[in-house]
Amino acid sequence: VQLQASGGGLVQAGGSLRLSCVASGRTSSLYAMGWFRQAPGKEREFVASISWGGGVTYYTDSVKGRFTISKDNAKNTVYLQMNSLKPEDTAVYSCAADDRRHGIQVSSYNYWGQGTLVTVSS
Repeated sequence: VQLQASGGGLVQAGGSLRLSCVASGRTSSLYAMGWFRQAPGKEREFVASISWGGGVTYYTDSVKGRFTISKDNAKNTVYLQMNSLKPEDTAVYSCAADDRRHGIQVSSYNYWGQGTLVTVSS
């Protein structure tokens, strides 16, 4: 499975961005997809995830009520709608996928795309 993320950019605090991640290859085996982020000097952290079949979603507490993860199975695409962005959301956002489980840890995902930079100015 190959993943291609896009949609990052520079936005002012309070603004919105939508990230997209397109999966290709053995997409019929997908079980879950997720978004992670890594800020400068910090470890990669979980943001949100969604199960490919039932659409079950998980969010880290800091983005609940502001971010929404969704999917379009026909397009093999997962989205991350980010509203009310804060400077602390600044990070490189990466999408990930797995064909066996739906987890919230980095180790839960076997496939990773390249990151897309999100910068939120104050």
